[in-house]
Amino acid sequence: MNIDLHNHVIPKTLADAIISNPARFSTQVETRNGIPHFENRGMWTPLSPAFCDVNAKLEWMDRCRVDVAALSVGPPIYFYYLKPDQGLDAARLANDGIAQMVQQHPKRFRAMAHLPMQDPDAAITELERVVKEYKFKAVELGTSIEGEQLADMKYRKVLKTIEQLGCFVFTHPYQCVAKGGTDKYYLRNFVGFPLDTTIMISHLMFSGALDDLDKLKWVFSHGGGYIPYQIGRYVHGHKARPEARVDNPSPPAELFKRFYFDALLYNGQSVRHLIEQAGADHVVMGSDHPFDMCPADVVGDLDTIPGLTADEREWISSKTALTLLGEK
Repeated sequence: MNIDLHNHVIPKTLADAIISNPARFSTQVETRNGIPHFENRGMWTPLSPAFCDVNAKLEWMDRCRVDVAALSVGPPIYFYYLKPDQGLDAARLANDGIAQMVQQHPKRFRAMAHLPMQDPDAAITELERVVKEYKFKAVELGTSIEGEQLADMKYRKVLKTIEQLGCFVFTHPYQCVAKGGTDKYYLRNFVGFPLDTTIMISHLMFSGALDDLDKLKWVFSHGGGYIPYQIGRYVHGHKARPEARVDNPSPPAELFKRFYFDALLYNGQSVRHLIEQAGADHVVMGSDHPFDMCPADVVGDLDTIPGLTADEREWISSKTALTLLGEK
């Protein structure tokens, strides 16, 4: 079995609402080449079948040998900048739409909840609703919330609730917090997205948040940014610099053992390093479909990992994901 734990949608429930009333989501809509596009801070996203249509998603999955996809909203519809009531409205539409997709094909899809994190109380209410009504097992969160770190205490009660409900967190960047030097060449994605993940993990590690959330499982997109490559620097720095120990006495190496990563690194040798650092039982398959950063053959890319054993491949392709989803 091949399970894609990093797969995006813009559910038809929300897509239709955006098209019918753009002002409701503080956006605008234009039709280009017969496909509606909506604007988000100057960036335009197509509401194409690949995002919204179940059959289009299944066609891609069948063609790419993906048996199961865990569906999470695309970052353009995080909508964290909306007013709290608008954010909750968008989250409910998204979650109901994802639930409908899963209900149509329960063997092929799993669901990740989207939460209106601009209002932590509303986020908790929505999380409790989708877990109760739809049995969601995972939550997708941005690596930051309009520039504020997930380690901030204002979000702790949301993370605590996720932990208590037995869900895991999948994090995905949506804007480049450290913007300097990334305004050209799409570096906001190539450099900024991994950097945002790295900054988020760093705050979680050094703030003590992970000690406070010691049972919460974290899955990081894009191979965890630069953390698997630089963890030795964190270990040394935690010993050498008193600033690193002000809020967190726990060794970074111990915290690192709790992390899960997708293998979306576009390079077999890089994934081999990730496996050596984290263990295959902490690595999952991820595609980023249907964005253009999706590899042509997400399953076939596993064959490019040097020295990949049958056991490692089984963990990455399915067993790690099944463990996180509580299905193993």
